[in-house]
Amino acid sequence: MTTRAYDYYYRRQPRSWSRRAGAAVATALCTACVALAAVMLIPALFGYERYVITSGSMTGSYDRGSIVFAKPVPVADLRVGDVITYVPPAGAGPSGLVTHRIASIAPDPAGRLVFRTQGDANPGPDPWTFTLDQPTQARVDFHLPYVGFAFAALADRTLRMIVIGLPALLLGLVAAARLLRQPRHEGGRA
Repeated sequence: MTTRAYDYYYRRQPRSWSRRAGAAVATALCTACVALAAVMLIPALFGYERYVITSGSMTGSYDRGSIVFAKPVPVADLRVGDVITYVPPAGAGPSGLVTHRIASIAPDPAGRLVFRTQGDANPGPDPWTFTLDQPTQARVDFHLPYVGFAFAALADRTLRMIVIGLPALLLGLVAAARLLRQPRHEGGRA
């Protein structure tokens, strides 16, 4: 295709509504992907860990589906009222990580700090107490409501493959369509 033909076909012809709609959808998807990547990567550059809230025990402060960003701080810097994400003691009941507010801190006879937490939506404190064996603990600094639903969905392998595979397939189809639409040039000179 000559430069003049290219200019005429691609620059001077108005785009159809389907092309404009396709471009708008592609732009929206790219923007969403970049925003999600920024939410994942930028806080990590500043030392934050992210956790998705999956239960309703902190409703009112951090609703289900929120992402909380926690930064490790020295255990000695923790205060009553701080929200931490931790693993409850074995046999306490919940499995996995818990994000709750510190309800009390008291030293035990050995001088270690014993913590008790409570979910903001729970009527009373958690039935267990615990000590923190590591020198630092993740303390929540800020959150993004409802963004965690996207992270939780991407934890599913099938959905993750669709989210990655479908755009790749569409890009391949668009590239193939463009190749088929281009006029064929005879190679070589006679």
